[in-house]
Amino acid sequence: MAGIVRGRQTARPGADGVVVFLIGMRINRVWQVWKWVPVFTAMARMLPELLRNRDLGLLGRPRTFVSGRVIEVQQYWSSFEALEAYARDPDRRHLPAWRAFNRRVGGNGAVGIFHETYRVGPGDLETVYVNLPPFGLAAAVGAEAVVAGAQSAAQRLGTRAEDSPPVEPY
Repeated sequence: MAGIVRGRQTARPGADGVVVFLIGMRINRVWQVWKWVPVFTAMARMLPELLRNRDLGLLGRPRTFVSGRVIEVQQYWSSFEALEAYARDPDRRHLPAWRAFNRRVGGNGAVGIFHETYRVGPGDLETVYVNLPPFGLAAAVGAEAVVAGAQSAAQRLGTRAEDSPPVEPY
């Protein structure tokens, strides 16, 4: 149980909020390995670059999820401006990989790519983590114990004045 934080924790993003960035790929034609492997390996090369250069704006450690033919990487960024600067920088790994994808795959349908970007203000999110090691947004920005006055999701979001959780807090 090393690393597990007992009890209830909530993430504490900075005053400017956070950018949630989901990026991934879907392998549409499994047999066309030469089309999708370069897409997969491009992301595998970008992540170490981002982790070595924290000043680029990536917060915490990205999480990778695989479901069938879909691979998705969940990231948290300090700002949209930092994310966009990385994506457009010709001296970083993303822009050359993007250009290579457009040349090699383009619209042929062998592999699909996607991203979703969410700018989330400090009052627009709510989190809770129970008996987990640092995870998700809390792993990226830090966490603190859930305290009286913030026991319910509605209270943490500021949509309810009274703190009346539906179950007894511990």
